[in-house]
Amino acid sequence: MSYQDLICHKEGAVSIVQLNRPQKKNSLNETLFRDIASDHSQRVVILTGGEEIFCAGADIAEINEATTAEAAYKHSREFQLLFDQIEALPQPAIAAVSGYALGGGFELAMACDFRIASETARLGLPEIKIGAFPAGGGTQRLPRLIGAAKAKEIIFTGDPVDAATALSLGLVMKVVPKEKMLEEARAFAAKLASLPRLAMEAAKMLVNRGLEMDLSAALELEARCLGTLAKTHDLDEGTRAFLEKRKAQFTGN
Repeated sequence: MSYQDLICHKEGAVSIVQLNRPQKKNSLNETLFRDIASDHSQRVVILTGGEEIFCAGADIAEINEATTAEAAYKHSREFQLLFDQIEALPQPAIAAVSGYALGGGFELAMACDFRIASETARLGLPEIKIGAFPAGGGTQRLPRLIGAAKAKEIIFTGDPVDAATALSLGLVMKVVPKEKMLEEARAFAAKLASLPRLAMEAAKMLVNRGLEMDLSAALELEARCLGTLAKTHDLDEGTRAFLEKRKAQFTGN
């Protein structure tokens, strides 16, 4: 399955999406992910790019064309909404990052649930160096991931961090050799894909939404969501399998 800016293929229950705009260093535009449809048979999404460049961010030519306040606002909102779509995917999303993930490319990776990096990965928000700031969610997601002080350092200087630093900051969950990156992403995806779909979707939604809610409301939502799972096949099967000391056979229902 091919799109203008990405290549999509399925490996069992895992969808692998590769950014496919090498002539623009895998830069993003508003058409990216527009045609990706939800599919209950697909349990995990892996997002990757090239070996040397994961994604170099927004097309600077497009930014240069946003010469009015309204145009700049719309440009920012297009990317924010794109990344919101990725963050809101019911499936867990894994960014497999090799080489440079800059600007919008880094913001794209931050919208995923997990990030696995190759040893060559460099992640940064260099917008300050052209007189701007990251406006695809970078000023908001980065502090939520690593805290305000370190986020300000990365945003204010515009300097990228290497893979080891990203790991120490909690930006990525694992750093592996470049040739092992997709193998690691696939292995982690397979582990997630083997788990019950409805519980995974609910847990992801609760974590994402709960961060924006007060604790009392979030706890109420958590309890209500558990109530909706009470009569599902997978919860019944999981508890029976535990009591019967056997492996559960989850169906996603």
